[in-house]
Amino acid sequence: MQLKAALIFIFAAAGAALYLTGASVAPYQSGVHFTDITRQAGINFVQHNGAFGKKYLPETMGSGCAFIDYDGDGYPDILILNSKDWTPGGQHYYSALYHNNRNGTFTDVTKGSGLDVEMYAMGVAVADYDNDGKPDIYITALEGDHLFHNEGNGKFKDVTAQSGIKNANFGTGAAWVDYDRDGKADLFVANYIQWTPQTDQWCSLDGVNKSYCTPDKSKGAPSKLYHNLGNGKFEDVSQKAGIADKSSKSLGVLVVDYNNDGWPDLFIANDTQANKLYRNNKNGTFTEEGLSAGVAFGEDGAARGAMGVDWADYDHSGRASLLVGNFSNQMLGLYHNEGNGLFVDEAPASVVGRASLLDLTFGAFFFDYDLDGYADILAANGHTETDIDRVQPKVQYKEAPLLFHNAGGKKFENVSSGVGPDFSRPLVARGVANADIDRDGDLDILFTTNGGPAILLRNDGGNRNKWLSLRLEGTRSNRSALGAVVRIESALGKQWNMVRSGGSYCSQSDLALTFGLAQDPVVNSISIEWPSGTKQQFNNIPANQFLKINESRGIVR
Repeated sequence: MQLKAALIFIFAAAGAALYLTGASVAPYQSGVHFTDITRQAGINFVQHNGAFGKKYLPETMGSGCAFIDYDGDGYPDILILNSKDWTPGGQHYYSALYHNNRNGTFTDVTKGSGLDVEMYAMGVAVADYDNDGKPDIYITALEGDHLFHNEGNGKFKDVTAQSGIKNANFGTGAAWVDYDRDGKADLFVANYIQWTPQTDQWCSLDGVNKSYCTPDKSKGAPSKLYHNLGNGKFEDVSQKAGIADKSSKSLGVLVVDYNNDGWPDLFIANDTQANKLYRNNKNGTFTEEGLSAGVAFGEDGAARGAMGVDWADYDHSGRASLLVGNFSNQMLGLYHNEGNGLFVDEAPASVVGRASLLDLTFGAFFFDYDLDGYADILAANGHTETDIDRVQPKVQYKEAPLLFHNAGGKKFENVSSGVGPDFSRPLVARGVANADIDRDGDLDILFTTNGGPAILLRNDGGNRNKWLSLRLEGTRSNRSALGAVVRIESALGKQWNMVRSGGSYCSQSDLALTFGLAQDPVVNSISIEWPSGTKQQFNNIPANQFLKINESRGIVR
């Protein structure tokens, strides 16, 4: 097995080298720069991981972030999660809710919002679970998760106790998903390992000093699926649905219709265990197909340290392909959907694998940063060991993010150093999400860092190309339009995407869908397939617009 793995790596590296010296002759020039506007935007947040010398494993993990238009004004607001001290002390630490002032700045409105609850928070998912028109928030936390109902006027109420949700495991990623298409948003929660401060294990890089452990020796914790019963109540259907795998050590959660049958499936990134691909059986149950589909392991047949996840139709094939962030010395996973139930990891033979080999990737997603109509890749990197370079000199604790431009034809170019110095600074990054915070058409980026500041990067120049932004509102379907598929056609060709919660690492991007159009001035057609079965079509839509589309009323002006 070791010889086979070595040969695979040698051939993969050779393929990547051929690509670098052959196809990528001149660096791509997009005119896009990412500018750090954190301070001027009024974001003043530093994550507190509670570290005090014991080196407890969770200190290396969190925390995530989310974009949420909680007041419905069309401008995405920001939620950044925080942790706390292991034992009560004089200092208190809270997550932060920032209201978008619609002028490039944000105001901290945490105090009195109901979200000012101290917890060791990990992940977040956003959706309108009770269909009242206001997005709600689910937060995973070590001592027990929290469901916050949006009461309006910037106020949230913790309704966990009365909801029936009881997840006191090591919760990480989460996603809202209407898996049975009954018009109500259900909830999937990824659980990591069985862990308490008392059972924290001793690990060492040098055989003398304690270091942070990886989860290899810890027992997994089964994830949870909660069915939305209505009236604010949920039922744990994990066992009945077939997703309660005790061996999993889950981090990233992805809602993806990988077989194009109109029903949402689930891809779960597992750390040191096989990834899971749950096919929706359309009857409330799922069948796990990760191994047969080719997404369970890396090229060498071994499980990797998988964390952040996303999907996109990055080659305009009409099929959803997968992106997985992995541990250092493992490279990103770029699983191309072959359309026959099989995926092929294209990273080892491309610049994507070559450039990401040494990095430890937590958050990762596809987004069209230059609006040319092709999904690009962002990877948020940072190691878990502060002194990892003592034993692996080529691996660093702080690592710069990676940005891969989609050049078409399933080819990517590493443009990380070409989009401005603010982007290429080394970080200990964890969560990452995207949204158009200033409504100029292009997508901006929010990073969280472990034990450090949140960083907000504005996209400058992405909107040199044309675009279309769609925010959907269900009526017969769930209000957040989760699972709604949008297909557009312009002179550039056909594109599609699906409204979904979850993705990345413990974070959530804005629910609005942005389509890059290159220089196409008009979208010839927009077709929407709603989970309820409703279908809509709109023709000859001018570019550079924000459209709100209601399932019953169509385009809302």
